[in-house]
Formats: sequence, C-alpha cells, structure tokens
Amino acid sequence: MRVGVEVGGTFTDLYLVDDGNVRVTKVPSTPQSPDIGVLNAIDQAGIELTKVNDFVHGSTVATNAVLERKGGRIGFLVTKGMRDIFALQRHDRTVIYDLHYRKPQPVVDNQDILEIDERMAADGKVVQPLNLTEAESNLSQYLSQRNVDALAVCLLHSYANSEHEQALAGIVRSVAPDLPLTCSHEVSPEFREYERASTTALAAYVQPVIEGYLDRLVQQLQKRGFTGHFSVMQSNGGCMPAEAMGRNAISALFSGPAAGVIGAIRSVETSGYRNVITFDMGGTSTDVSLVNEGQPEITPQTKIDGLPVRSPVIDIATVGAGGGSVAWIDDGGLMRVGPQSAGAVPGPASYGRGGTEPTVTDAHLIRGTLQPQSFLDGKMRLDREAAVSAYEQLANSTQLSLLDTADSVVRLAEANIVRAIQQISTERGRDAREYVLVPYGGAGPLHAARVAESLAIPKVVIPPDAGVLSAVGLLKSDYVHYRSKTQRTRLSDAALPIVRSILAGLKDETTAYLVGLGLDQELGFQFSLDMRYVGQAFEVSVSVPDDLENMTLEMIIEEFREAHHRVFEFSKPPNDPAEIVSFRIAGSAVESGADLERATRNERESMSDGTRVEIRENGQTLNCVIIKRSSIGSETRPGPAIIDDGTSTVFVPPGWTACDDENGLLILKHGE
Repeated sequence: MRVGVEVGGTFTDLYLVDDGNVRVTKVPSTPQSPDIGVLNAIDQAGIELTKVNDFVHGSTVATNAVLERKGGRIGFLVTKGMRDIFALQRHDRTVIYDLHYRKPQPVVDNQDILEIDERMAADGKVVQPLNLTEAESNLSQYLSQRNVDALAVCLLHSYANSEHEQALAGIVRSVAPDLPLTCSHEVSPEFREYERASTTALAAYVQPVIEGYLDRLVQQLQKRGFTGHFSVMQSNGGCMPAEAMGRNAISALFSGPAAGVIGAIRSVETSGYRNVITFDMGGTSTDVSLVNEGQPEITPQTKIDGLPVRSPVIDIATVGAGGGSVAWIDDGGLMRVGPQSAGAVPGPASYGRGGTEPTVTDAHLIRGTLQPQSFLDGKMRLDREAAVSAYEQLANSTQLSLLDTADSVVRLAEANIVRAIQQISTERGRDAREYVLVPYGGAGPLHAARVAESLAIPKVVIPPDAGVLSAVGLLKSDYVHYRSKTQRTRLSDAALPIVRSILAGLKDETTAYLVGLGLDQELGFQFSLDMRYVGQAFEVSVSVPDDLENMTLEMIIEEFREAHHRVFEFSKPPNDPAEIVSFRIAGSAVESGADLERATRNERESMSDGTRVEIRENGQTLNCVIIKRSSIGSETRPGPAIIDDGTSTVFVPPGWTACDDENGLLILKHGE
C-alpha cells in the first residue's frame, strides 16, 4: 500500500494505491496547521496506516514560512566587510516605474549578522587566515547576547575553498551543539555572493519550521501505527527520505507544484506525449511548466518573495489565477482577477464558510460550468445563492448582467493563464503549437480548451484523476539529488581532462550520498554545464552526455552554441572563446512504484449521463450535455459538453471534441 498526500493552498489531496485498487480523497487544507489537513485526508480515506509501506508527502510549509515570515530567527556569519550584503542586494529594480519601490525584505536582521575576520580569494587561496581562538570567543559572546533559532555561515568565496567555513562550523558545533547550522558550501557551492548568501539564509530560516513540521507529522503517523518509509517531495521533481530533507530544507520550497509536473509527465508518456505544457490550476494559483522530450526544464535559480534561491528547481511560472482568485475593479474602472485569493479560509462564497468576495469558482457556478451537486465528487455541495450575492455588486459596477459578469471573470482568468504560458514558451523561443496542453488541479480542465485555443494548441490531454494529479506525482517520482561545483574553465584541448575529472568527482559524491541514504536502486545520472562566451555576464545551461570517456570538446562546443542560439537568437563561430562556469549533476534512484498504473475505482452515481443544462460561455447561451467521465470511451463526443471527472470538471466548448485513448487519457481536439 502506497500513499501520496499533497497539501495545497486550498485543498489537501490524497492518492492511495493498494494491490490494484485506488482511493482518492480531497479535503480542505488547514493553513494554520497543515498536518491536521493531512490527518483529515487519511481519516476520510479510511486508511489503516499499519498497512502502508510508503508515504510520500508534498506541502507548502516551507513556502508559507517565507511568504508569511514565520521562520526562525537566524544568526548569520559573514566575512569581515560583508555585513551589508543583504541590504545592498543587487542594483536592479524589478518595478522600474514605482516611485515607492523597496528592495525585497531579507529574512535576516542586520543586527543578527556577525563578521568574521578571514578572507579567501576567488581562486581559493587564503588572503586572511582564520584565527580560531578569536572566532570562538566572538561567537560565544554573540550567542550569549542573541536568542537565535538557527545559525548560517556564508564566507566569501567559500565555494572555491570551504576550509574556513568547515573550521567555523566545528567551532559552532562545540560552542552550541544543539543549534541548527547551515553552511553555504553545503547548500549552494557556487559563485555570486548575494545569491549564495540569500540561499543559505533562506535554508537556515525554514529549517526549524520544516524539521518541526515533519517531526510532528511523523509522530502523529507513528501513533496511528505507521512504520513504513516516509519521503518528501523536492522542488526539483524528485523525492528524498524525510531525514535527508531535514538537512536541506530549502529543496522543499516548491514541492507541491513540482509533484504535479512529474505526475503530468508520467501520466501522459504512456501514450507517447513527451513535449507538453503542464497547466495546474488549483484553488489559489495556476502553475505552468514546459516539458521537452519527457524532461522538465530545470533552472538553477528561482525567487521567492523577491529573494533569490540558488537551488535546482523545476522551471514553473505562477500566476494568481485559481478557483479562489478574487474579481475586483481597479482605480481605472477595469475589472481584474487575482492575485488576491480567498484561499482555504474562508474560501469562495459558494463554499458556505463565510466568504463574501466574488471568485472564479463562484463565476463558474453562476454561469453553469460548475454544478452544485458535482463538486468534490458530490461530497461538498456548493451554494449558488451565496455566489450570486457575492457577484451582485460587481455586476452593478460593470453594468453587465450577472451571467455576463461571471463569464467575463472566467475569460479574464484564462487571459492571465495564457500570458503565463507565453512567458515559458514563446518568450523563450518555443512554439506552443508544437506541444500538447496537460491540465490538472481541480480547475485546470475547466479552462484548458479555451486556453489552448488562444495559443493555437490543437490538443488537450487530461490524465485520469486530474484533480489530484500532484498527489499522483508523489508516487510516480524518483529519488533525486543534485550537486554542483563552480570552477571557471576556458574550453581548450587541455580543458577536456579537467571537465571529465570534475564531473566524475561529482558523480562519485552523488553516488555515495544516495547509497548512504539506503537508496541502492539502479542509479541514473544527468550532466549539465553552465556556459558562456568569455566576457559575458550570464550563462546558459548546456546538457552533455553522461558517457565521460567518449565526451569530446567539439561535442560540448556544439551543444553550447545550440543552447545559446535558442536563448539569445545568435551564436558565435565555433573558434570564439567560451568557458564553463559551473558543473552540475542530477543523480536519481528509480522508485519501484514509479510506473504505477491507474486502477479502477467506484464512480459516483449522483448524476446521470445526458443531463442538460444551460451555460453562459464566451458571450453566448449554450445548451450543454453533462457526461460522466467513465462513460466517454473511444467514441468521439462533440462539444458543448461538461464531463464530470469526480476530482475535476472538464469543459468541452463548441468546436472541440472529446474521447478516450487506449491508455485512459481524455483527449480534447479542436476543429474535429
């Protein structure tokens, strides 16, 4: 028996596989105590934890700790002269026309930064030796004056030589052995001081929160008889045993969205779809990502609340367009949707939990694309009157009818989603028309066809149990660990042995780490290089084969030129000098359950096939048929139609058709 539980901003999803039987549960999240939502899902599913072998978890706990500033108070140790690194940040402005612009607020107070008299050069040579006696004295005095929850160390150029950081870590462990400690050479051994310092600070900031949360959850599970393996999803699309996650909490920042991308990839690859755009629309936001040849795009850096995180993550663009996104009128009299959200508490007005603002979910209920009795597989009935009441003032402001106001809100939400997909496709040199759209989340399939139509994407592929696909992805993910090393290496014949040596060393380190965690499954490796032309300020990621013996300089140069041209629309002649800045490796241990096949589960019988309803869509009133997902089959069904999938609702507009393929995927096609 294997269980995946993903905590989202609005709902907590559970997916259980037990000897060919599947159980699916979706319950409201409990933002103040996410572990309560997890236990509620387990209770509603009726799971006997004594029989569970694997429990895989993804959550927004780390994300919320940063966004809500609920992490621990951290002390930060820096090289003398670097005290103001968090105040200086970078000199760019993300909003250039805002006269009141302020830089992102760091998670470290300036008063909690301690300078250490030492210095390394960029090549790793010692400029100023570390005085161990003086450092121990200063640190003891510092800790006696400040009640910090965790300590972080980020010394200048420690990516090139971590000797001083390691010595300082030894002092910390002798002075305060129980204090959580995070070192930059372990979290982000790469150049660019501010980004490395920010990553280290965030890692230390969320570590007490993650460790506390996981400890509480494990204790609750064990009280109920759980003795199996407990794993946590990472932002890079792979899971890790919980004990390893406690030492690298920063890797769990975006675990929920990453699980959805992996679930989408694994669910549609059986039918040969390898170039896809994933589209996850939940209650709070929409996440979109581009997948090429069955592999998600991995970026070495992202941001959270404006703060850089130098850690491998699946490249996901997020927009404030979810089922709970609030519709409002701006100062210019124009209607907007999001990014504000009603969230899980109180939620949309139609949930009946005290919400009064008009949301996207309420709009669907008013215009008819959501039916009150079909929400959450019939377990939660929506209140249409409450939705109407929430929309009356907005309709008066827009001078539109109630139905047209609701329809306009849906179309605005779809426009926001289209813009997000363009950012990860068109603006990066990818033609969206060459991909299929894979929607999931409770609201994704409702909007997918119209979003695809706006982007000229001819096909939408909807996996089974799309509403809980992030939880499915937890059970279909491999164990993954990333390592990196910064070492500037100009490409030449003499560089090839260096490249092979560094990558081989990273491979050995990664293998030892995974084996040390008890992951003795078949291991796989992927290599990449951060490269640029000499004189450039920023790099592009270049994938290289894992066959180090047969790797050639010409192969690396050609791969770099192609990657550079794809990003910048030009590349220089092959003999122009280029250099490698950082070396990266992804090591994976294949999970035995990664090839799970969906089993049949009982379908709800509260609505009959052929029920007809009127809906307002795209300015027209349509007579729409409701079809149960289980009765679609291979016969082509024309729109307009609403397909009830239990965990989500699929809207098939006019001009679109729907049918099942041989692997149980629901295929929507335009113009057939």
